Amino acid sequence: MSINFRILGKPGRDNAVLMQVDSGQSVERLLFDCGDGCLSELSFSDIKAIDQLFFSHLHMDHVGGFDTFIRCNYCRDTKPNLVWGPPETAAILQHRLQGFQWNLHGEMSGTWRVADVHPARIETMRFELREAFAVTHDEGSRSYEGIIFDGGAFTVEAVTMDHRTPSLAYVVREKTRENIDTEKLSALGLRPGPWLNQLKDTGSGSAKVEVDGVERSVAELREELIVESPGESVAYLTDFRLDEPAMELLTEAVRGCRAIICEGQYRHADLELAGKNYHMTTVQAAQLAKRAEVGELVLFHLSERYDRQGWVEMLEEAREVFGGACYPGGWGLFGGAGFSTRVGAPVKAGRR
Repeated sequence: MSINFRILGKPGRDNAVLMQVDSGQSVERLLFDCGDGCLSELSFSDIKAIDQLFFSHLHMDHVGGFDTFIRCNYCRDTKPNLVWGPPETAAILQHRLQGFQWNLHGEMSGTWRVADVHPARIETMRFELREAFAVTHDEGSRSYEGIIFDGGAFTVEAVTMDHRTPSLAYVVREKTRENIDTEKLSALGLRPGPWLNQLKDTGSGSAKVEVDGVERSVAELREELIVESPGESVAYLTDFRLDEPAMELLTEAVRGCRAIICEGQYRHADLELAGKNYHMTTVQAAQLAKRAEVGELVLFHLSERYDRQGWVEMLEEAREVFGGACYPGGWGLFGGAGFSTRVGAPVKAGRR
């Protein structure tokens, strides 16, 4: 498995993030926020292939490109449109869906499910194209603890943060990987075969499997041959105040992530202004990355209040705290210095 991601949009403009979770058996494409112009970097077919859309919050710089998403997917009938966001997301997006004239929709189908994520419960609403999105179908409420979506091979977690309105921080996390220890397999004199797949089925622990003509216990073979390793995880964090209580909460939520993609709106000299506007500084983001022992901090969502030299200095300040801080490599801001070449490249299958 692997999690690849691509930063959409330009520095100083609206941004979004497209993640691709590749289990080896299937690929799930997740879009985080949908700022103005961000989807113009994707083809029509790429946008139609997006499986789920996650909003941090519904300010215009995070939802400005939603019309393009609607244009590509309003009548998608191969799978429903699944959208997540903080409270009131369903009401706001219904207004966006109804902001067009629908008079040729009667024989068309397209289902949209929008989930309002509260701190401890999720309320889901359904809207149908054939009804011109005019009817709100309440699909009920369910409680949750951290994980809002379980994709089988991966999960999506949400943490409610404070942007003077709820803003969701997300963590995409692969589940624990199970691999066959090939050295032990050889040492036991066992030949590889289809029977190895049964060992990865944790529900078959009491079963038997035939190996080289001999019936063996699945549980015993699992104990001898299965090696577990933690999966990768990537966090998406943007637009909220990062005071000490928030820092403590997020440190545990993102601990050990391979990467956190985090807003870089304010330099630390403007800490008071950042707090007043319920944002964080790049130094605070770096402090979080250091405390959580993450692999990499990718700063995005830069503000036009600073010029390019200011962005350079903001990155330098962050790197004094956490050496793994960078800007998306695809931006190429600084001629090869001060930006990452490992992230921000086009999403594709395979491991980074």
